[in-house]
Amino acid sequence: MDTGQNRKFKPSVLLIRLIGISLAICMVAACAPMEPSPIYITPFPQTPAPESEPVTEPTPLATRPVYDPGTLVTYAAQSGDTIPALAAHFNTTIPEILEANPEIPQDATTLTPGETLQIPIYYKALWGNPFQILPDALFINGPAQMDFDTRAFVDAHPGWLKDYSVLAGDETRRGGDVVDYVARNYSVSPRLLLALIEFQAQGLSAATIPDDLERYPLGYEDQFHVGLYMQMNWAANLLNNGYYSWRIGEFDTITRLDGSIEHPDPWQNAATVALQNYFAGLLPIEEYQAAIYSEGFYKTYTELFGDPWQNYTDHISGNLQQPELALPFALGKTWTYTGGPHAAWGNGEPLAAIDFAPPAAIGGCAPSTEYVVAVADGQIVRSEPALVLLDLDGDGDERTGWVILYLHLGKTEQIQPGMLVKTGDPIGHPSCEGGSATGTHVHIARKYNGEWIPAAGVTAFNLEGWVADKGSAEYLGTLKKHGRTVDACTCSDPDSQITAGKYD
Repeated sequence: MDTGQNRKFKPSVLLIRLIGISLAICMVAACAPMEPSPIYITPFPQTPAPESEPVTEPTPLATRPVYDPGTLVTYAAQSGDTIPALAAHFNTTIPEILEANPEIPQDATTLTPGETLQIPIYYKALWGNPFQILPDALFINGPAQMDFDTRAFVDAHPGWLKDYSVLAGDETRRGGDVVDYVARNYSVSPRLLLALIEFQAQGLSAATIPDDLERYPLGYEDQFHVGLYMQMNWAANLLNNGYYSWRIGEFDTITRLDGSIEHPDPWQNAATVALQNYFAGLLPIEEYQAAIYSEGFYKTYTELFGDPWQNYTDHISGNLQQPELALPFALGKTWTYTGGPHAAWGNGEPLAAIDFAPPAAIGGCAPSTEYVVAVADGQIVRSEPALVLLDLDGDGDERTGWVILYLHLGKTEQIQPGMLVKTGDPIGHPSCEGGSATGTHVHIARKYNGEWIPAAGVTAFNLEGWVADKGSAEYLGTLKKHGRTVDACTCSDPDSQITAGKYD
């Protein structure tokens, strides 16, 4: 797949890692999520930025002191925080944090929001702005978005967005429906996307889109991302890259448009870091600094939806645990583990998906009579071409509780929305449909309250006791159970095969 490096862009540090990962995909490949195609990881312009008007309100620089090595600082846990990620943010180690906070269990997954920790900090130069733009709970398409009617909100405003229409997902969608479609696929808040459209292209307030923004309304000048719909897909993908990379502690450098760098403030939250990374590659330094402070994007969001820091509810609880899940194929059947942790949707982080294939289909896209099955009891809340979402909490809304995404299902016998299922009930047949794929398989991923849950890490995929771990690149990795290790591989040899329901 073309990574876009032949165009006039440069990758940030995060993107260099992701591009390197993409090279390994060519060797072990299984799939890439479906709509739209293509989606590319974000390089940014190398050409000099045009001169801009002076920013009227200067942005304060970070004011963190130069801490002596190992100084204990106070930190209030934020929703979704984990000890490994905090160790990376504060440039310290997991053992040092646990020693300073003996009340934290060794096997803790997520921390309880508001929990006070003492963290040994090791100073880094060039820490960025500590101003927090948006809570994490309002970044994702989760419980906080359940009361929001995107189409009605857009139609109530005079801007050009309400009359915008485009073919998306095999049907023509208009205005707020286009925003909702992107928000649903990437699980990014529709309010966030609307605020970006207004902040960058006045889509809710201007009667017509400015001529200089018609092709690239969000500023990403790329021939494969012309028009608002493709720009939104790019933006949602980039925002997720930043959000989830910070969430797991694997993102520490923002590269700005002029080539200078900064390190996110250790106390920052994932949503703010995602927005900082987003604007850093689009705007000249003065405009960037304004965009990430109180008179920038935050002001636009507040004018549209109110102060985001008032009356929000954290969406990730302390010590989050995955419910019991079965393998996604029938009891007694033997399938191959073809894809270790890789992108749930789009490209790059979050690496929330894994893949399985029936053995007869390895290496090709032949139809399969094998069934993909429900990994738990629940309700089918969405069924679209090649895609099914299974809701485990019974409320019929994919923005709440645990939800399982199935991708690359064939047209024949795919389950319909609204159906109640039990563990092991058929969902459909594996296929190559719904995106690029090198062989018939199924791609599964998890969300909790709208947040993609990484396939490896503190809350790793656990299917009948098979626990996922990632490898050195996307699609590589293992499943482990009772001392046996299965390596992800498209080769379908015995070392990559698993039998559902078999005790190992």
